[in-house]
Amino acid sequence: MAQWSKDELEQAFAGYTAAVDKSVKTGDWEHFVQCFTPDATYVEHAYGNFSGHEEIRTWVTRTMGSFPATEMTEFPAKWVTVDVDKGWVICEIDNPMRDPGDGSKFAQSNITILRYAGNGLFGEEEDVYNPMDFMSEVSAYVQRCAELGTLTDEARRWAERFGVSLPPSPEQES
Repeated sequence: MAQWSKDELEQAFAGYTAAVDKSVKTGDWEHFVQCFTPDATYVEHAYGNFSGHEEIRTWVTRTMGSFPATEMTEFPAKWVTVDVDKGWVICEIDNPMRDPGDGSKFAQSNITILRYAGNGLFGEEEDVYNPMDFMSEVSAYVQRCAELGTLTDEARRWAERFGVSLPPSPEQES
């Protein structure tokens, strides 16, 4: 028998998405951190596992405060499913980048598994994705920004750090 109702799980997920939206708008990721129990675990396949509010806060603040996350405009769910028996919410989260200046779109998605703990809070989040696909998409994004002359200094430093060759910007060609 299920411990929580579908309605409760859906409400918790609605609170989670509202907190993510508020964090994106304000740059304050504490809204996101508060979606979790104090002893929650965050499983991030490229960065590692984080336990408790302090580790989650440190990781999310650092990650979301630096490129490429600083140029992601939102994190909408493309689809959501609720497993009432397990108390899980599973969804595909899109990670779109800002318009580089020509209307082209760059995004990569991940599967997020949220394990509910009750009282509107999650006890664990796991993000599943292919880091190589993500790198390829971000590399294409910075190359397009460079072509258009809209590449930020932080994105340029990221490209240099990861050996992404950039075409000359329009200013460099003149």
